[in-house]
Amino acid sequence: MSDLKATKRENISSGSNSKLRSEGLIPAILYGGKDPNKNISVSKKDISNIIYSETFMSKVLELEIDGKKEKVIPRDVAFHVVSEEPIHIDFMRIVTGKKIILEIPVKFINHPESPGLKRGGVLNIVRRKVELKCPAENIPNEIVVDLAGTDIGTSIKISSVKLPENVIPTITDRDFVVATVAAPTVIKEPEKPAEEATAEGAEGEQPAEGAEVTAKDGEAPKKDDKAKEGSTEKKPEDKKSAEKKPPEKK
Repeated sequence: MSDLKATKRENISSGSNSKLRSEGLIPAILYGGKDPNKNISVSKKDISNIIYSETFMSKVLELEIDGKKEKVIPRDVAFHVVSEEPIHIDFMRIVTGKKIILEIPVKFINHPESPGLKRGGVLNIVRRKVELKCPAENIPNEIVVDLAGTDIGTSIKISSVKLPENVIPTITDRDFVVATVAAPTVIKEPEKPAEEATAEGAEGEQPAEGAEVTAKDGEAPKKDDKAKEGSTEKKPEDKKSAEKKPPEKK
């Protein structure tokens, strides 16, 4: 649990809020329980180390206002559209005996003890956060999933995950999958373009130096040359004469 100091703010105008931000403070509101809502501000420097973490929205904080401490949980953070700096935070009081619905991040441990991952399998994370119904006094920072003993083809369902006492998933009608250990993906080399393959083939089929000269010096002529030498195709004039010649008399 982290301690955080807050200061009351009486003026809630946009001009006043802009001034607070320029002084390194973040306007905020505290609500919930029987006490009235309080407009407060917190130091950006004090909260910057946790506000960007995955667990911030499920983290129980002890907020001190005018010397009085209250357990609270962040419920919403507004960020500037350009600078992405936090510009407003909603805190909710934690009331003992009440249940809160929160999205709790999932943490995976013992990767080296998974036979499936050792053999090249891939951890396929289906849910990085799980929505849980938690007692206000027993809110987990994270859900721990043990990968020891998991093999390729294993589906890790929510029923196999150990949850804190009285903490239950909001999805109750099915035993949903949190992660799987999938078979390794085989990466095929991309096929070479046809032009490149043709060019490579042409380079590999070039004749050795002197081959052309040898052919001219009297060695076997090329197929095309043989065809020309042995051609018996008649000239156009011969064809016409053959057509006009009358049949021989017996």
